Amino acid sequence: MGNSAVGADGGPRAGGEDSGGPHRSRPAKHRSFWKELPILVVAALVLALLIKTFLVQAFSIPSESMQNALQPGDRVLVDKLTPWFGSEPERGEVVVFHDPDNWLSGEPTSHPNIVQKALSFVGVMPSADEHDLIKRVIGVGGDTVECKGAGPLTVNGKPLTEPYVFPGNTPCSDDTRGGRFKVTVPAGTLWMMGDHRQDSEDSRYHQADKNHGFVPVDQAVGRAFVVAWPLSHWATLPVPDTFDRPGINTAAALAPDALALVGAVPAVLWRRGRAAAREV
Repeated sequence: MGNSAVGADGGPRAGGEDSGGPHRSRPAKHRSFWKELPILVVAALVLALLIKTFLVQAFSIPSESMQNALQPGDRVLVDKLTPWFGSEPERGEVVVFHDPDNWLSGEPTSHPNIVQKALSFVGVMPSADEHDLIKRVIGVGGDTVECKGAGPLTVNGKPLTEPYVFPGNTPCSDDTRGGRFKVTVPAGTLWMMGDHRQDSEDSRYHQADKNHGFVPVDQAVGRAFVVAWPLSHWATLPVPDTFDRPGINTAAALAPDALALVGAVPAVLWRRGRAAAREV
């Protein structure tokens, strides 16, 4: 008789089970790159959408109203994280906000194609069809802002030194359309003005709308903090020294730490995954 393998119960081993040596499992097969690619694409799109919704979004500058700080065609990055901590726009910040009451009526409307719409939706490209504006915050709730003649512009009786005003412009516009004004900003609203004072349809020229030219704080999308594109225009957008801001906004101070925490989470999870793999 031949030497047949015998199991523990005296019967033959099933499936030709080897009686000698340690049992070795076959290495797991890895998925091919093309099978993993759709998963990677979906994960990247979800991450981009989360970043756009909660952290940072890109916006395109369509006009000359914020020259010379911003040029037409510039792409700015807007901080959307800080408002989640209760922070509100402050004097001197460059802020993107939703059109409060048809400020953009009469402006040409863009017609993005389906690819541009998809990329805008996830935040990879600046939004092409949202009705948003970008201006500088001059007054917040409780401030009195005034322009007489050609200026200077005053906030709470204090004249501002405004080096960011477009060269050749005067801080105030001596016209009858709204360039001469004195307003007290209601709580929960902002008084917004462009740096290109004689080429900016801002709060001054919308005092007849439902908000009397003031922009509700809840219409603010976030603060533009850097010009990201083109690279030749790269620059930060700090608050000018002329705006005396008493104290430090706690929420704003916490925002960088919160952003760092958000950024650290994937690294921590990756390290935990590596440690678990070594223990198996």
